[in-house]
Amino acid sequence: MRLHVIGLGGAGGRIADRLAADHGDDPFLAGVHAFDTDMDALGALDALGEERRYRFGDAAGGDGLEGDLHAGRRLGDAHASELGRAMDDQGPSIAEAFLIVVGLGGAAGAGAAPALAAELSRLYDAPVYAFGFLPTRDETEEPDDGGARSASSGGSGGAASSGDEPAPPAAHRPLAERNAARTLDALSDECAAVFPFDNAAWLRPSETLAGARNRLNEVAAERIAALFGAGETPEGTATPQQVLDASDVARAAGDDGEIVAIGHAMQTVESPEQKSRFGLGLFGSSEPAEVDTSAAVSAIETVIRKATRGKNTVEVPEGRADRTLLVVGGPPAWLNREAIADGRRWLAEETGSDAILSGDAPVPDGDAVSAVVVRSGVDEPDRIREIRETIE
Repeated sequence: MRLHVIGLGGAGGRIADRLAADHGDDPFLAGVHAFDTDMDALGALDALGEERRYRFGDAAGGDGLEGDLHAGRRLGDAHASELGRAMDDQGPSIAEAFLIVVGLGGAAGAGAAPALAAELSRLYDAPVYAFGFLPTRDETEEPDDGGARSASSGGSGGAASSGDEPAPPAAHRPLAERNAARTLDALSDECAAVFPFDNAAWLRPSETLAGARNRLNEVAAERIAALFGAGETPEGTATPQQVLDASDVARAAGDDGEIVAIGHAMQTVESPEQKSRFGLGLFGSSEPAEVDTSAAVSAIETVIRKATRGKNTVEVPEGRADRTLLVVGGPPAWLNREAIADGRRWLAEETGSDAILSGDAPVPDGDAVSAVVVRSGVDEPDRIREIRETIE
């Protein structure tokens, strides 16, 4: 499917930049932009050209909203049409879906996101989704360790420090959880579905958010590409037996602003060598060597179970969901149809879903079997319930 990605604020801009760097030539990424009130944050992006970075809201004075979500909402209302026009250079009318990426605990990006979602829905006949980073509890607490704890600026999530560079000082954002709760509600009203990413759940023991940002960015970008790029195959490659398109993603995610979780897993496999059809390789005609059936079945079962029961973008209480989408990818010889069918039946029992959609994503030169499991209509995750309680 053709996806147009809009990164709003610091966290969103960094993910947009990461997608452009890692997947800029992939056919699913029809367009990508980064919008922010902070010119320095926009200038730090590496992969996006200047024409794809746009500063809005001169009155904001960089990151001067100090967590004031109401001010961010006013900025969004005032500039949504302007931001919509700023996307015109990449032909958003061809997009089959839009994805707004944002740190939910911020002010400028989180404040502008609902208005931009409404504007895109008004202009285009394509679903608008939101991918939002949940703030960690540490971000709302007063630092008591001399700045050793670190949090993101410009919204939760996103990349900053890397390598052995020291983590930046902790950012104290006492309104982050309240902002996230209000932004989740607003995005649920304006978007077809919301994909939360729980930063805290992905942190390793003793790891700071700032120190983990590059890794979390990679995970987030990988999940986005795994889902929205699953139905796209380069010209001349094998055609999927079960083609995944934008309508399948839309049916799985829903259109009522529900919470959606993405699970993803990969397992390296050996690529079958080409063998001559006549056994001697004299005539230049060859076909893929067969893959051991038990090996293919085991690999497919493993990645489906890991994608389902492993760490998702957000917790899925008891694994249950109203709707589920399964996409299995890898070298065509490894895509055992019976194993995929068995995995689909197992997934239906695991999730209790009445609606199981599926597709496959052949990768002729690939060296891994993968599975993407998308669940929508899930019970409210504990972390989101905690965030919502801040405004009750």
